[in-house]
Amino acid sequence: MDYSIKIGGEAGQGIQTIGSTLAQVFSKSGYHVFTHQDYESRVRGGHNFFQIRVSNNPIMASRDRIDILIALDKESVSLHEKELSESGLIIYDSSFLKQKHEQKHFLDIPFSNLAVEHGGNKIMANIVAVGAVLGMLGMKLDILQGIIKDTFKKKGEDVINANINSAVAGYNFALAECKRCSFTATPLANSKMLISGIEAIALGAISSGCKSYFAYPMTPSTGIMNYLASKEKEYGIIVEQAEDEIAAINMALGASFAGVRAMTGTSGGGFALMVEGISLAGITETPVVVALGQRPGPATGLPTRTEQGELLFVLHAGHGEFPRVIFTPGTPEQAFFLTNKAFDLAEKYQIPVFIIFDQYLADTQWTFNGFDLRKLTYTDYRLRGDKFKNLAEYKRHVFTDSGVSPLGIPGDSKHPVVTDSDEHSEEGHIIEDAETRIKMVEKRLLKKLPLIKQEIEPPFFYGNNKPEIVLAGFGSTYGVMKEAVDLLSLNMNIAMLHFTEVYPFPPMEKFDYLKILKDTKLTLCIENNATGQFERLFKAETGYTFTARINRYDGRPFLLEELTGVINVHIGRL
Repeated sequence: MDYSIKIGGEAGQGIQTIGSTLAQVFSKSGYHVFTHQDYESRVRGGHNFFQIRVSNNPIMASRDRIDILIALDKESVSLHEKELSESGLIIYDSSFLKQKHEQKHFLDIPFSNLAVEHGGNKIMANIVAVGAVLGMLGMKLDILQGIIKDTFKKKGEDVINANINSAVAGYNFALAECKRCSFTATPLANSKMLISGIEAIALGAISSGCKSYFAYPMTPSTGIMNYLASKEKEYGIIVEQAEDEIAAINMALGASFAGVRAMTGTSGGGFALMVEGISLAGITETPVVVALGQRPGPATGLPTRTEQGELLFVLHAGHGEFPRVIFTPGTPEQAFFLTNKAFDLAEKYQIPVFIIFDQYLADTQWTFNGFDLRKLTYTDYRLRGDKFKNLAEYKRHVFTDSGVSPLGIPGDSKHPVVTDSDEHSEEGHIIEDAETRIKMVEKRLLKKLPLIKQEIEPPFFYGNNKPEIVLAGFGSTYGVMKEAVDLLSLNMNIAMLHFTEVYPFPPMEKFDYLKILKDTKLTLCIENNATGQFERLFKAETGYTFTARINRYDGRPFLLEELTGVINVHIGRL
């Protein structure tokens, strides 16, 4: 079983409600689920879609074949009809679309009339559609009914019953009228956790002891702020919507300097405003975690689409030289644990650490059996309480063998905690002499960097142990690359290298990934940008040049069949 369902329509029609509800039903039924969205930068109108892939086997990418299309507008039919599989069906409401289709792959379901008749309000047309899909798949309604009860428990029994009745109406209609439905979906044993990339980053921050988050709303990072704000009271987190991104980064630095774990998040345009603050973190050695959600630029670009165009921007952001760490998760699970590692390294080495993701990873939902919380790390590296008070003397930037100075909490001791954005002495006061300048650069950068490099993990290697073809990428290309390897491995020796910890670049002592590439006939670097930013970083760090690269930069993610098709073209040129 491997079905894809697409809900298409205008913004404001409840596309996301239908999609997320179905995804919850499937995940609670024990299925593996993968969802992704495509939406325009407008509150109403335009054309959006929500795509769900559901299977009894692990999945982590969307396909270009659609089995059920829920068409909430005419444009959904004209744009997506050609994507139907051989047994695929389009369900729609002819009275709403004011258009009747007689072809055998159309099923006219009166969503609005059924909602009014059985629920008392046409607003419940979306839950009629959900019920209809479950009827087409031959699934039971008990899980959906539980979701409805939980969702509307504060609105009373009347609202709950109206929604359940509407779902049953859609379900029964599909069972009776869908003569071509040949789908089968029997619930599996255990419910699965359904989580998006953006939720995973937020949960990773909570699990790492984040106590303050400052940001200005900007797609696709806003979801982190929204999620953390919903957990403020439960976990004692301060969430502040700043007036702009300049304020956000400086608030985060202020909170970190004051003694708590702090984070900010933004997208490329907002990060451009944060760059001076990043340099401030560098010279004052103030820990901070920055989540950067990529989208197509320059300027506003395509604000609701996806791209991997800011890797080199983050790598080189800020004036002067100071260490930083860059993580690029490819799954929600990786996002969760890398956020935890980001907080740990930021505090341990007193540096800025970046979590780079993109709109695709932010919005995609994946299913997991759960995360192993035993892998989480929490160490309080700060100088607190009696340990600080009993010191004979304290210098915020004292020279050490590791380059890491004790990080005291202002007001927690008789000792003042002083730092400055000018070059400074061990005590934190402004200096001008060359000797101190040299020692401070060596302390902040040259002593810390070798230690930080030892913390970086090698890329994930998957596939044939002696491959003739290797795919390489970073960030959100993980899922589609892995499925491409699975699909193509039936006929060839193929493997993948996926990088999640990209700077400092992974050393080869733990795993010689460069030898894998050099022993391979064809190496392809896969990226969602136009210039091959990761390929350029790879060459700069290792001297290795990939055979070819596969780039997509139209604001959309790679689909499985599309990617395998391009890979096969390159294989044909061997």
